[in-house]
Amino acid sequence: MQIPDLNLLVTLDVLLAEGSVTRAAKRLQLSPSAMSRALARLREVTGDPLLVRAGRELVPTPRAIALRDHVGQLVQDAQAVLRPVEALDLLQVKRAFTLRTSEGFVETFGPALIERLATDAPGMQLRFVQKPDKDSRPLRDGLIDLETGVVEGDTGPELRTQVLFRDRYIGVVRLGHALATGPMTPARYASERHVAVSRDALAKGLIDDALARDGVVREVVTIVGGFATAISLARSSGLVATVPERHTEGLREGLVSFALPMPVAEFSVSLLWHPRMEADPAHRWLRARVREVCADPAA
Repeated sequence: MQIPDLNLLVTLDVLLAEGSVTRAAKRLQLSPSAMSRALARLREVTGDPLLVRAGRELVPTPRAIALRDHVGQLVQDAQAVLRPVEALDLLQVKRAFTLRTSEGFVETFGPALIERLATDAPGMQLRFVQKPDKDSRPLRDGLIDLETGVVEGDTGPELRTQVLFRDRYIGVVRLGHALATGPMTPARYASERHVAVSRDALAKGLIDDALARDGVVREVVTIVGGFATAISLARSSGLVATVPERHTEGLREGLVSFALPMPVAEFSVSLLWHPRMEADPAHRWLRARVREVCADPAA
């Protein structure tokens, strides 16, 4: 299939508006001969003379009159598509965005983020969904708009990422627990019964690796899939939960938190999105608000 020269639409729009080859040529900054050639091509592709001489003037044919409004609208639509995005009017935005994140993020950062939207963009709705795995296909497929997590080797290489904050693991116990007071050592920490967090139900992880370097083994009595569940168990039992500090701040109220007695590497929590949303004004504004509410208060 031969692709038509869409530049001819602009030429036709100006010719029909001016009713003169000379005036149309001046408006498009072309020579009269070049405009005449363009008119000849238009006549060829449409199969209609479009403009015919009546005395010293050119008048449109019935086909040209029928095309005039349609062609004008097509040119306006094309110009709108190719025009740079105009300034975002937050009060006019009516959109829903889906953010996928691990447990604890909504409780810790959700209230401030929702408040910002209510104040600045009341027509923008934010949907939080749980993150059961690290599969990046939902971002690629447009099922979610944003995601938070730790960027690792299996993260989709095409995704855009930006660090939100640094985090570290801490221990959490209920009030009155044996570990709630006093100096902490690897042996004392490991001597209590623990709840481990693992999406894959793995019995051992980086906490156990860190303890092993001191020759210590902890007793893991149960494994759960998320931080909120681990903290809930710590709150209602004598179990020790080990969770990210900043990520779970909103979940740990009324509990005792303590620094781990062995070195465990800190990590970065990042915001992830697909490149197709990079230049979207509303998406860009929302990304900035997420970064603001997650900014480290000590930074």
